[in-house]
Amino acid sequence: MGGRPDPSLGAVMSERRRLINLAYRLLGSLAEAEDVVQETYVRWYAMSRARQEAIESPGAWLTKVAGRICLDVLGSARARRERYVGEWIPEPLPASVAVGSPAADPADRVTLDESVSMAFLVVLESMTPAERVAFVLHDVFRYPFAEVAEIVGRTPAACRQLASSARRRIGEGRARVTPAAQQAGIIREFRDAWAAKDIGALVGLLDPAVTAVADGGGLVSAELHPIEGGEQVARAFVDVAGKAPGLAVLERTVNGQPGLIAQLDGVTVVVVAFDIAGDRIRHIWAVRNPEKLRAWTAG
Repeated sequence: MGGRPDPSLGAVMSERRRLINLAYRLLGSLAEAEDVVQETYVRWYAMSRARQEAIESPGAWLTKVAGRICLDVLGSARARRERYVGEWIPEPLPASVAVGSPAADPADRVTLDESVSMAFLVVLESMTPAERVAFVLHDVFRYPFAEVAEIVGRTPAACRQLASSARRRIGEGRARVTPAAQQAGIIREFRDAWAAKDIGALVGLLDPAVTAVADGGGLVSAELHPIEGGEQVARAFVDVAGKAPGLAVLERTVNGQPGLIAQLDGVTVVVVAFDIAGDRIRHIWAVRNPEKLRAWTAG
């Protein structure tokens, strides 16, 4: 660069937060999102200054590149997850998470809203890569279908159909919204009943058709298959409490929603997210894979 200041640096780097938010929603993994954003910037700075200056909108260019990288990652992720030990759950995020060290720039923080709730991310996992990218770009980030088409490699009309199909999946998975304060109260009761090993109280908080899924990634012990039914789920949690008498269960915000974490000797060993319909818990996701708990143990 001949020592000259880069006039585009501020504008280009200001896109980092939006790119992290986009990539996390597309991939369900903060670690993979960081890698995608890093690769996006590597490609930007691999270009000559003349090519950079010829790009009318650096933000649009960065989004297009990041979106295409995410599409490739999603395509390969299906094969990788077929080899994954047990169930794969998106990486959970605490109330305040930044990329890198705890002292990272606040501009790197992931914005927590409904589009990063665990229930939302799990539904996204059921979509094809093209559906997921088209839906997130258009419905969450409000990109026009003409721009989405350039990223997905389909026509705008085809992208509109992809997003519509994804929207139906999201709608089918949604239940009546339970106010956050009520959710927090139900989860507090669940925590107390879990600590007391009170199976009856736990069953009373669970939907009869509740499903609990654990993710140990083959690195720590975890149920390899979902557990279904109120009594079965309640007994599974009581069994965990019995095997770890020193377990401290704490209320925390998980992906923007009330949730729980469990610690042993001050170290977070499991993060639990919930989906509540009315006054009953219908889905529980327990992440034990230590590689997905970095944001809960940093600092």
